Amino acid sequence: MTNSVPKFQPVFTGELSDYVTGLAWSSRGLLAACSAAGEVGIADGEVLKLIKQADGYSLSQVLFSTDGQFLAAAGQTGDVFIWQLDSQATATLITTLHNPGVWIDHLAWHPTRAELAIGLKHYVQVWDVVAQAVITTLDFAASSILGLDWHPAGDYLAVGGYQGIRVWTAADWDEEPQHLELMSACVGLAWAGNGEFMAAANIDRTLSVWQWGDISPWEMRGFPGKVKQLVWSDLASSSGAPLLASSCAEGIVVWERDQDIGWASRILDLHQQAVITVVFQPNSLLLASAGSEGWLCLWDQAQEPIQILEGVKVGFSTLAWSRDGSLVAAGGQVGEVLVWQNVENISINN
Repeated sequence: MTNSVPKFQPVFTGELSDYVTGLAWSSRGLLAACSAAGEVGIADGEVLKLIKQADGYSLSQVLFSTDGQFLAAAGQTGDVFIWQLDSQATATLITTLHNPGVWIDHLAWHPTRAELAIGLKHYVQVWDVVAQAVITTLDFAASSILGLDWHPAGDYLAVGGYQGIRVWTAADWDEEPQHLELMSACVGLAWAGNGEFMAAANIDRTLSVWQWGDISPWEMRGFPGKVKQLVWSDLASSSGAPLLASSCAEGIVVWERDQDIGWASRILDLHQQAVITVVFQPNSLLLASAGSEGWLCLWDQAQEPIQILEGVKVGFSTLAWSRDGSLVAAGGQVGEVLVWQNVENISINN
C-alpha cells in the first residue's frame, strides 16, 4: 500500500475516421480500436495501423483473447472478423463468420481458451478458433441477447435479456441453464473478478446483484434513468468484497458491500454531461470515467477526483486500461485515439 498519487501524461495520439466504438488492450501491450466507419486499427505505441479499412458499416466491439494471440471484432453487418497475431504483432485475418441480418453487439472470449461467445439475436454461439468449429449454440428464446459474460474461471457463461439471466455450465452445455429471474429485462451484466457476485443492469432503472449460489438478488433502485454500464474492481475494499461502479446519465454510483444493509452507495458527481463509460484500473480501486463533455476523470479509491484528462474535440466515446494498469486509452466521438501513461509508474493501491 502506498499514498503516492499516480499522475498520467499523454504519450500517444492516433486517429480513425469516425466515432471510436471500441478499445481493447492485449496482454502484449498492443491497443486495438474500432470505429463506426468499420475500421480496425492496432497501435504499437508509435503509430495506429489499420488492419481493416472503413466500409461504412459500424463495428460494435473489438476484443483480444486473454493470451493476446487472437483479436475479434463484429458489428452491423453480422460478420465476425478474427485475426491471429504473430510475435511481431502482425495481424492475419484467419476467419470471417457471416451472420447476415444480425447486428452483433456482444462478444466475449473465454478466460483461458481460444473460444469466442457471440450473441446472435436470441442465440449465443460459442466458436472454437483453433478447431474452426462451433462448440455449441445456446437458445435464450425469451428475447435478443442483451448481455453476455464468462465466469472469470470460465466454468459458466451468463446470458442476459428479457426476464433475467440464464447461466450455462461450460462442462455440459446440454445441461439445463440456471435461471436468475427478473420482472423486467437485463440490459447488461458483469461477473465480479472473484466470481462471487454477478450484477445486472435492468431496463426498469434498477440494478440487481446476486451472490453466486443464491437466486435471490439485492435490488438497487432510485436511478434517474437506465443504468448504462456496470464494472467491478479487481481488488476488494475494506468490506472484503469488490466495489461495483455503475453509470447513469451524468452520475456514477459506487456500491460497497455492507453486512447490515446489503450494499451501500455513494455518488460521484463531477461530469457535466452523460457518463459514457467507467472502468477500474486493474488490481486497484482507482476508477476512470469518461464523459461526453470531454473529461476523463480519475477517482482515488472510487471516491475523490484526483485528475481530469482532456484532449478530444467533442467528447469521449470509450476507454480501456492496459493489463498492467500503467496506461489508459480513450476514444473520441470524432475518431481520436489517445493514450496516457502513469509517469509515477505506481498504482494508487499497490
